[in-house]
Amino acid sequence: MASTIKLDVVTPERVVYSQDVEMVIARSLDGDLGILANHAPLIAALKIGILRIKKDNRFSHLAISGGGFMEVSPEKVTILADTAERPGEIDVERAKAAKERAERRLASPRDDVDQFRAEAALQRAVTRLETIEKERS
Repeated sequence: MASTIKLDVVTPERVVYSQDVEMVIARSLDGDLGILANHAPLIAALKIGILRIKKDNRFSHLAISGGGFMEVSPEKVTILADTAERPGEIDVERAKAAKERAERRLASPRDDVDQFRAEAALQRAVTRLETIEKERS
């Protein structure tokens, strides 16, 4: 059996995930980071993206949105995020509607539309939809 590392994914509202895993792949500001047991300590800021979790030789996925950080020690990974969602918790129709709304806002920029917020909304919606797709495949 592969070595494992403890993974805790925590939001302000709840503990979303807490298990021993084989590997964690997270999207940081500097690119994707793959974490295995006995990894060197580090702290990284996270981007909106899909958290990939390998357990029992199988990957599962969480959608990470908003600001977040990952703290790594040789025996534990802690992810603190504004939001983290399991695929079964994501409302597909709501995510599709949010994606379409953000795309419309970005396609016809106006002075009263915050471009940064519209781009972030689009990233969140796409991440949610991709998380569901990855989990199904």
